[in-house]
Amino acid sequence: MKSSGIAKKAVLSSSIFFAVRGVCCNKTPCEPSFDPAGVVVADRYVLGHDAMRRMKEANVLVAGMRGLGVEIAKNVILAGVRSVTVQDEGVTEWCDLASQFYLRESHLGQNRSVCCCPQLSQLNSYVRVHSHCGPLEENFLFGFQVVVLTNSTLLEQQRVGTFCHSHNIKFIVADTKGLCGQLFCDFGEDFTVTDCNGEPPITAMIDKITKVMHGFKIYSYCNGFSFSICDTSGFHEYERGGVVTEVKDSATFAFVRGSFFFTLLPCIDPKFRTGYINGVCGLTLSFHLTAIQVDADKLVTLATRLKVASGLDEMDENMVRKLAMVARGDLAPVNAFIGGLAAQEVIKACSGKFTPLHQWMYFHALECLPEAAKVEEQLLAMRCRYDGQIAVFGSDFQEKLGKQRYFLVGAGAIGCELLKNFALIGLGAGEGGHITVTDMDSIEKSNLNRQFLFKPQDIGRQKANVAAEAARQMNPDMNITAHQNRLGTESESVYGHSFFRNLDGVAAALDNYEARVYLDGCCVAYKKPMLEGGTLGTKGSTVVVVPHVTESYGPTSSGGEHAIPLCTLKNFPHRIEHTLQWARDQFEGLFKHSAENVNQYSSDSGFLSHTMERGPAEELEVLESISSSLGEQRPRSWPDCVSWARRRWETLYNNDIRQLLHCFPPDSVTSSGLPFWMDMKRCPHPLTFDPNNTTHMDYVVAAANLYGQIYGIEGTRDCAAIRAALEEVHVPEFTPKSSVKIHVTDEEMKGEEAKDVARLNELREKLASGPVRGHAPRMQPLEFEKDDDSNFHMDYIVAASNLRAENYDIPTTDKHKSKLIAGRIMPAIATTTAAIAGLMCLELYKLVQGHRRIESYRSSFLNLAIQTYSLFIPMCCVCRQLAGKEYSLWDDFLVQGKRGDGEEMTLGELLKHIKETYNLEITGLFYGPALLYSAGPCHSNRLQQKYDIPSSLSVVFRCWTSTEGRGDYDIIM
Repeated sequence: MKSSGIAKKAVLSSSIFFAVRGVCCNKTPCEPSFDPAGVVVADRYVLGHDAMRRMKEANVLVAGMRGLGVEIAKNVILAGVRSVTVQDEGVTEWCDLASQFYLRESHLGQNRSVCCCPQLSQLNSYVRVHSHCGPLEENFLFGFQVVVLTNSTLLEQQRVGTFCHSHNIKFIVADTKGLCGQLFCDFGEDFTVTDCNGEPPITAMIDKITKVMHGFKIYSYCNGFSFSICDTSGFHEYERGGVVTEVKDSATFAFVRGSFFFTLLPCIDPKFRTGYINGVCGLTLSFHLTAIQVDADKLVTLATRLKVASGLDEMDENMVRKLAMVARGDLAPVNAFIGGLAAQEVIKACSGKFTPLHQWMYFHALECLPEAAKVEEQLLAMRCRYDGQIAVFGSDFQEKLGKQRYFLVGAGAIGCELLKNFALIGLGAGEGGHITVTDMDSIEKSNLNRQFLFKPQDIGRQKANVAAEAARQMNPDMNITAHQNRLGTESESVYGHSFFRNLDGVAAALDNYEARVYLDGCCVAYKKPMLEGGTLGTKGSTVVVVPHVTESYGPTSSGGEHAIPLCTLKNFPHRIEHTLQWARDQFEGLFKHSAENVNQYSSDSGFLSHTMERGPAEELEVLESISSSLGEQRPRSWPDCVSWARRRWETLYNNDIRQLLHCFPPDSVTSSGLPFWMDMKRCPHPLTFDPNNTTHMDYVVAAANLYGQIYGIEGTRDCAAIRAALEEVHVPEFTPKSSVKIHVTDEEMKGEEAKDVARLNELREKLASGPVRGHAPRMQPLEFEKDDDSNFHMDYIVAASNLRAENYDIPTTDKHKSKLIAGRIMPAIATTTAAIAGLMCLELYKLVQGHRRIESYRSSFLNLAIQTYSLFIPMCCVCRQLAGKEYSLWDDFLVQGKRGDGEEMTLGELLKHIKETYNLEITGLFYGPALLYSAGPCHSNRLQQKYDIPSSLSVVFRCWTSTEGRGDYDIIM
């Protein structure tokens, strides 16, 4: 081991391990990709290969195929276990249709498990799905590693739970009744978890290492912490390049026996919403009562006895009564939430990853109930598909739901779950009701594991169209229209004033921050409520925006993505994310942009003049690319493609690194006398091409094939033939140049101009009058596609990134993780999306009822990996007093832009109107980012200009106003 780094595994504490490595360490081999189905499964990005392997060995039983049971089964099948058996002895009833999305009216009177089994089987062709109509006998239970009970009796829970505990079968109980739900887990007395939180291992660069009595003390530069490891006093002094990486330890959990099931009654004590207390009978008893007042009285009496027996000081009698009144209900949103959580516990039981529920959880959303009590006649069953919902909210509310007009933006993972819930609860399914869904994307193979409305035969079709069709199949009464428009300024002719004016609300299922902020701005402008939800693996959040009640979604300073500095990508990478982004940029430049530039040059006479507008440096780069693509680098045959790929390898991984080290040798120091190669700058080393090195050959094979594709030359994967072609390749000698300047910061790069003016002028003249102008053969630009394993795209990205990582001694990664990062895949799993969509629709209940108390609403944050469930009251809108009146961002001023004679209002008249009507003086007037008026002499000439503000179109201005004795404030006008 050299003195420039250290490479020892050391214990940080009893539960956390760190692997410490420096620049001298050998590269860790990439883990082989595991994808037996040949399908990209996003769960693998969250769970990892080992956990997925364990899941593929698990057989799961889900008993009870009402709404909750089918939700759990759906999520588990999408996750990818070995088999799922759905069991139910009952037959389909009207109340089942309120939440069981695979049952139809034609299934009434038929066994539930048999009816939904065919559709469950279509979710994942690599998971075997069976139905079972018989009882849960012990011989039958032996065949499963995980058993889930839903809609079960307390006696059945105790019997099955005791059997499972004694035979090391993981056991889960899930139940929902109306607006309440519960979970119980028993994974045995010795359950091992390999990764408690699922977070990526902590990685940090080492700033310095000091020797102390008991060994080194390591200081991390970028993470700001230090720790000690075992005695390494025999090592040389630390110089540079060290990296510390967390090695996660396992944890063991012991679960109690099944005899403790549901000895809990959280409704007794208001302090316990998701906790537990000891008692002598179960919460399940209350769930079997009907919505008759006398039964509520009985439950209160029972709860009072439990309170005395448990020695509690107080009891929330009102909550107990509400619990009894909603017990007959069956609500799709509650089933979606509890079903998502329960399915995640199944995944934990199968995979041994993430912290399991230990052991009870209770949930209620009783704040969804109407603020005014419903008469019992409205809660009676009507023998319709909404009976399970009417039992909670009444028939009048169901009619109001059907009349709603909602706009759903996004038909991806959350969008599919929302449309499922919309169909089940009947949103927009009545007279005058309507749902508009828009999504500009088409269905990809990687969508299928979490966007359950899509099937393999739908790949290539528009998401919005397929999702709308699936929603109509669940509920034929759905009034829904699908669009393929991107939401933004370019679609304001479609989604403008007349569109938003007719809406009751908006649901956002978007995957980028900018679109959320734009939609939020529309909702503020048109005073429409918005439901917003997002997920990232096991994490999820929801936001509810209510006009004149809550604050808006954004914008906030924390939003948006942070771009990697260009100088980091170009010369100083220190993370695998940097090398992957660099590889992705290489792909775009070599195989897409160069071909597009040639095609535009050949077909557009004004292309060269437009290129000049980009600036000399970028112009030179574009013209060099065109010249080489049409000249000396244009391949004529497959061996030419191999030759190009080999020479490209030499340039990127040897020559460029040697040039960088020539400019900044390993012992370079800064003007301050500090080492240049320290902190975030990792000193690289050049690579030497070896045809026997798999990664080296992977690059040449992928690059040569891609280069051939843009020129229409057929390639091959025959490594023997490619090695033979490589023997004929001449690689020019390279000598670093002292005249080359390498930029250290982005500011230097921005200020750089093209130095070789003579070369730029030469290319301009050559390409302006060249014989190929107008006759150049068209090239075939490549659009990056991560999901096609035969197209060499990801092969190139992985090889190019790992080679650059090897240059800089950055730990390499496999194709699986590379696809996640370079393909910009947002890790999403069905369990989290189902839970988030359920919470969003619980807020929808409140919006439709018109709740005005902010205490009724809940925003949320979840992390299913570590049992974090945080529901909180949203922030109220900020109001400020101006001229004796309160204003918030929800307030605006409606202005009659045209008088009766048709004459338009001038800017001066607008200012006068605001002053006389509201006693406010406008000091600044904007339309979007455009400044229309600013107080002072500069814009005095604009006061007589006319602004067309039709009375039928409410134009929203952001104004800065001031009144006497007060400062300036932001308000909306």
